[in-house]
Amino acid sequence: MPAAIDRSKLFVASCTSLLVTSLSFGIRAGLLTTWTNQFHLTQQEIGVITSTAFWGFPLAIVIGGLIVDIIGMKKLLVGAFIFHLLGIILTITATGFWPLFISTLLIGMGNGTVEAACNPLVASLYTDNKTTKLNHFHLWFPGGIVIGTLIVRFLGHVDAGGFFTNWQFLVGLMLIPTAVYGYLFLRLAFPVTERVSSGISTATMYKSLLKPLFLLMLVLMLGTAITELFTGQWIDVLLKNVSDNALLLLTIETGIMVLGRAFAGPIVHRLSPGGMLLTSAVLAFIGLYILGHYTGNTLFVGAIVFGMGVCYFWPTMLGFVSENLPETGAVGLNFMGGAGMFAVSLYLIFMGGYYDQLLTGKSPAEAGQSIINVTSVIPAVLTVAFAILYFTRRGKAPKGVAAH
Repeated sequence: MPAAIDRSKLFVASCTSLLVTSLSFGIRAGLLTTWTNQFHLTQQEIGVITSTAFWGFPLAIVIGGLIVDIIGMKKLLVGAFIFHLLGIILTITATGFWPLFISTLLIGMGNGTVEAACNPLVASLYTDNKTTKLNHFHLWFPGGIVIGTLIVRFLGHVDAGGFFTNWQFLVGLMLIPTAVYGYLFLRLAFPVTERVSSGISTATMYKSLLKPLFLLMLVLMLGTAITELFTGQWIDVLLKNVSDNALLLLTIETGIMVLGRAFAGPIVHRLSPGGMLLTSAVLAFIGLYILGHYTGNTLFVGAIVFGMGVCYFWPTMLGFVSENLPETGAVGLNFMGGAGMFAVSLYLIFMGGYYDQLLTGKSPAEAGQSIINVTSVIPAVLTVAFAILYFTRRGKAPKGVAAH
């Protein structure tokens, strides 16, 4: 790697940009009820608004994955900064459904553009330790959600005064890390992606996307993303009538994810990425089962187990593909992320309408837990799939890296 490339500073800047992505999730998760009441929105409209970030993300990450090798990762991240800046400002000035829809779309596109550039950037900076460093990078996603939900919980009633209401002030706080990462990336030099530096042709990269193993991982990514992100984004809505601490449950779950990803290194080397994914699916199912069938303090146990389960899903799925299918390059990583987020966007819209239907015959508490129980089927299926994947590939060393 050229001496001019400061990978430590690039990694810090990448984590800061992901912090903005996660703050948008955490703060928005805490404001859904506020927006529902202030703008007289239905749960289906809230589902459409929240889903917008999830399909704006894949739109940006897929397009970004296709052009990142052409325009470079730096220009892509400047684009992410612009999307985030405009999205945050438009959210602050929102007056109803459509401004919230458009602003959430812009933020989602900013989020997707961040990952379109930063996932291959981290893999290119740490070619000898991809899964561990991708986990360290992605700990800032649950980390930011923890920060965001705590901001809403403890500053949500602060009287900002002047033009701003309290929720507009909370959204405006995201401008600080946005400015920081924009400044850092503008000053730093970037490497080329690992695929380019390795001399793998563009034609080979696209052909590799048709390999059975990549197609399988793409399908499994749909389930891991829904399990993690749908539940996290809607936990306050689903459990607010079951527990007085629904948002605290999200904070606990994501706090567990931060700790897990921070100490991913030893676990990666002990279990292998395949073993981590199998264990994660089992724990995610158990956690959702508890959240869907119990009340009171037992919900905190469910949140802890669920957090342990979904902790490694996203970064380890990317790490598995990057280590076992490195020839898929940035496009492979970004197709994985895009497919996951697109699945979440569809699931949010469907479940928003289903939740409204359930309310006609059930209490809000019963409806919320019914949604969780339906969702728990997904990690149950993933458990079987990852078990087959683990036992059929056990002992095979990743390409280009030492066996774990």
